[in-house]
Amino acid sequence: MYFKKLIHPYLFQGRKKTNQYFEGWYYKLVSKDQLTEIAFIPGISLAKESHSFIQVFVSNNQTLSHTYMIYPIESFKYQDDPFEIHIEDNTFSLSNLSVSVVSKDLSVLGSIKIHHITPLKKTLLSPNIMGPFGYLNFMECYHGLVSMSSRITGSLVINDQLIDFNEAKLYIEKDWGKSFPRWYIWLQSNHFSHKDTSFMFSYAKIPFLGFHFKGLICVLNHQGNTYRFATYNFSKIRLEMVKPNEVIYTLKKGQITLEIHATQSKTKSLKSPRNGLMIENIKEGLSGTIHLKLYKKQVLIYEDTGLNAGIELMKPIHN
Repeated sequence: MYFKKLIHPYLFQGRKKTNQYFEGWYYKLVSKDQLTEIAFIPGISLAKESHSFIQVFVSNNQTLSHTYMIYPIESFKYQDDPFEIHIEDNTFSLSNLSVSVVSKDLSVLGSIKIHHITPLKKTLLSPNIMGPFGYLNFMECYHGLVSMSSRITGSLVINDQLIDFNEAKLYIEKDWGKSFPRWYIWLQSNHFSHKDTSFMFSYAKIPFLGFHFKGLICVLNHQGNTYRFATYNFSKIRLEMVKPNEVIYTLKKGQITLEIHATQSKTKSLKSPRNGLMIENIKEGLSGTIHLKLYKKQVLIYEDTGLNAGIELMKPIHN
């Protein structure tokens, strides 16, 4: 079971956890017309006030809505094969979503079919996106990349408006552990002019054995190739610029260089964990842009801009 969960991070990881623990899945959907983005974050918080939850964040024509629905911890049910999690009348899996979330702030009803997922290639050194760090059992936070880009069909009724998600796109990841990093940058888009291109980036200050290190994971899928930049494969950050709603990074691994310029749109405060309690706040936007330039031996081999980007800039500002 240990190795199964290691190489399939979407599985529920917290079977033996009872306190100071959180686990959450992140499903981000973008409608085919790209006017509506919605993120579902189902999960659990095991702490003084243990509960299960579904957090929903919607951007519809740049109008932002958010709700955090609390359910009894007993409402959380899961199974491994096939993978599914249930929270009351809501189901989240690798093949479908069925949601019924109604609050004073936001109402979302409907079902979505997931037609395929695109996980990362696994190796002995990198059983998941965390590389060899995934083998360690004392990290404060673990990250799982489930699907870089999936085709979906279906529809959702969001605040009484029917939104068509036929031939739309989905991104899936998850986090689990004790607390989010002290600071981090997170970027994601799978809406480039090359329809099969997808991108994610995470850079964070990671607590480790009483110290901290800066951890990088970044993946670009383009035309059948996967470019991975990470701390554990000796990638380097050659340039970093962090502004209130904008970041610029230059990454280098061997002969490959990736330039990233991301601009954040309007943001909303979402709940995040601290010692298992969902008491912190992060600001996320769903409609940002990410401009990429990929070089090999200093020759530009790819340039494009990703739209409908999920962006969180939780890092001290510097130039």
